[in-house]
Amino acid sequence: MGGRSSKATDAAKVIDGKSIAAAIRGEITTEVSALKAKYGKVPGLAVVIVGARPDSATYVRMKRKACDEAGIVSFHKELPDTATEAEVLKIVSEFNANADCHGILVQLPLPKHMNEEKVLAAISLEKDVDGFHPLNIGKLSMKGHEPLFMPCTPKGCVVLLERSGVALAGKNAVVVGRSNIVGMPAALMLMKKDCTVTVVHSRTADPEGICKKADIIIAAAGSAHMIKRSWVKKGAAVIDVGTNSVPDATKKSGYRLTGDVDFDEVVKVASKITPVPGGVGPMTIAMLLSNTLDSARRIIAKD
Repeated sequence: MGGRSSKATDAAKVIDGKSIAAAIRGEITTEVSALKAKYGKVPGLAVVIVGARPDSATYVRMKRKACDEAGIVSFHKELPDTATEAEVLKIVSEFNANADCHGILVQLPLPKHMNEEKVLAAISLEKDVDGFHPLNIGKLSMKGHEPLFMPCTPKGCVVLLERSGVALAGKNAVVVGRSNIVGMPAALMLMKKDCTVTVVHSRTADPEGICKKADIIIAAAGSAHMIKRSWVKKGAAVIDVGTNSVPDATKKSGYRLTGDVDFDEVVKVASKITPVPGGVGPMTIAMLLSNTLDSARRIIAKD
């Protein structure tokens, strides 16, 4: 009896990223319809992919499907990994000038012979729905300034916390990982929400001791099961961004996806926790659609 009760309690702590993302996508679909009814226009999202990485191709397919379901027009340009940087910049320039395109996403990583920073900086600030333009990141880091867009994965983490009823202001938050894509923007977003933020990274002394004091942990280190039960204080909220492949002979593929958090143990002490898969992942695409809708509203209203 006690075991069943404990499992039910643990299940209630799990943040269902799929259902929260589905609700957000439903809201976006409704707003896209309203935009079309008022202006006769719908948002448009351009995705540029260079090279034939299977993971990138899968992600791009998911984005196009999500656009179709929300009523967002999807533009797609695929180039071989032998393409030149100039060719990619030309395509970005064409989408910048396309009035029906309100968001541009260049799928990362780019081939090594391309300057990623230069390509991202070429995207129009008003269409930078991935949120990585230096001016958007710069405004994110400044008090009293708001970026036009925030990067999708860390934005999804914060929205998951808010929609799950986790109070942010005044809380101690620890971000594990300092990547440009997740860790650093997540830390900046939490500061904008009035959290007291610490970033734990590979050179941090006593990461366990720092995490143990956190009310909120965002784990984005890319290290399977790094965050143990002993790292998490009772009642902390834990968002797991990690997607790591670990061997699993019971799976047809021979591996399974797991997060940076030892879920089965940490769920016993956390107040809220995201699973992997089914936690942060679905939110990334939902936030991309949300950013595209915001961009379309701004651009269409100005025309």
